[in-house]
Amino acid sequence: MASVLETDEHKALRAAVSALGNRYGRAYLAKVIAEKAHPTELWAEAAKLGYLGVNLPEEYGGGGGGIAELSIVLEELGAAGCPLLMMVVSPAICGTVIARFGTEEQKQEWLPALADGTRTMAFGITEPDAGSNSHRITTTARRATDGPAGQAEGQADWILSGRKVFISGVDIADATLVVGRTADARTGKLKPCLFIVPRDAPGFGRRQIDMELHGAEKQFELTLDDVRLPADALVGDEDAGLLQLFAGLNPERIMTAAFAIGMGRYALSKALVYARERTVWREPIGAHQAIAHPLAQAHIDLELARLMMQKAALLYDSGDDVGAGEAANMAKYAAAEACVKAVDQSVHTLGGNGLTGEFGLASLITASRVARIAPVSREMILNYVSHQTLGLPKSY
Repeated sequence: MASVLETDEHKALRAAVSALGNRYGRAYLAKVIAEKAHPTELWAEAAKLGYLGVNLPEEYGGGGGGIAELSIVLEELGAAGCPLLMMVVSPAICGTVIARFGTEEQKQEWLPALADGTRTMAFGITEPDAGSNSHRITTTARRATDGPAGQAEGQADWILSGRKVFISGVDIADATLVVGRTADARTGKLKPCLFIVPRDAPGFGRRQIDMELHGAEKQFELTLDDVRLPADALVGDEDAGLLQLFAGLNPERIMTAAFAIGMGRYALSKALVYARERTVWREPIGAHQAIAHPLAQAHIDLELARLMMQKAALLYDSGDDVGAGEAANMAKYAAAEACVKAVDQSVHTLGGNGLTGEFGLASLITASRVARIAPVSREMILNYVSHQTLGLPKSY
């Protein structure tokens, strides 16, 4: 397991990002949310310091690292109380997919801007009726038939039609990487493909979803009403299908784990300060095992989840997509469970104070559940492990 443990460079990165996060902290993010604004100052400074693009290739303005480094950045910002959800989407999913499969022109256009934070990209996969079943995606892409005479089929425009739901940050994103499906001429079946859709493309509409979850990043329903895109809007090979899709989904799961671990650490840190100082009888309440043991268990669970996250990042960054798929799902599952338990126990440790705005923990009760639900539910991860790892038959 020595190869999974962090290098000195990783430890230095943690310390540097932690210092940045603590300069902003939970109060900054709470103010941004209350004002219905965006954490633009933190995003810009993180980008200037090279943290947002740490996983992107150096030749395109990135740090030349991998998801291991990017997950450290998100975890430490979360532990400071100011996570940036769009890190999961813009550099991790979209940046990775374009870096691995994009044309040279797409890389030149997008990667430097994603790395320096001047542009962001959203990711559109979830649909109202498909849920977690990516095989039921109904957003379709077809070639336009009204191009100039003699135009090769591969140079014809694309026409996208469909709906997406629960898409983060579309209001601030310059484009959305949309998962659609094209007809396979050989089999007649639909296969997944990825398209870059500019925010101002005609026919590309959005509606904000009213959420009980209060975050800086808003959620949207998207409509694609015969959105016409140039041929070069397609990212990667039209026939690569799932390979390219999962190149983005595995980093998404790893980064969701980082998001959850950071949140759990933040909540736990607040509970520990309270448990050391709050005195009801003769000793601080943290001296009592009914308080101390659940907090210790929460810490253990978070540390175990981080180990699996590190393993998943190591496998992904080394090019083992199959191994990374299993580990990334496990990491996301473990981190979500650890986060929910850590937040719950932290709120409980503070008692009534845990529900006040002064301490700011109660809002995390809703936020912590996001990792259990998105980007894929814990039940679907259990399905994945039971089928792919354990070889058990499917029930669906």
